[in-house]
Amino acid sequence: MDKLNEALISIRRILRATELHGKALRIATGLKTSQLLVLQALEEEPELTVGEITDRVHMAQASVTTLVARLEELGLVTRTRGTSDKRKVFVKLTDAGHVMLEQAPEALHQRFAEKFEPLDTWEQTMLVASLQRVAAMLDASDIDAAPILQFGPAGHTDE
Repeated sequence: MDKLNEALISIRRILRATELHGKALRIATGLKTSQLLVLQALEEEPELTVGEITDRVHMAQASVTTLVARLEELGLVTRTRGTSDKRKVFVKLTDAGHVMLEQAPEALHQRFAEKFEPLDTWEQTMLVASLQRVAAMLDASDIDAAPILQFGPAGHTDE
């Protein structure tokens, strides 16, 4: 039973870390993790379509469309129609969006990536396999999820 308790405590710590980080992000910026992820994608590439953002953040296009609309309401991004193809809508960070990114704490998934990437391939593979097994044990293998650590219901875009 000790190993079971250790496993459950570790799972709870992961869940709690995502919850606490989400709260810290909201306090520092008023943003949700998914909103920050969209802003970060736009920081890397100054102008993207919603489809391109979707590919970069690994979320559903409908979710990204909702996030972009909310970020536009907040004055953090702008949307403009393409000049050569009027069907395309490009999303771009505003100055306020750049300032918000400077204020935002490092995303939890970025912190994880910084510690995961230097691991040897065998260790990365072992961790992935273990986490996939845990997800299966929790009947969560088929839940659609983006590669970000955020607190909230599955598939929830924080809107």
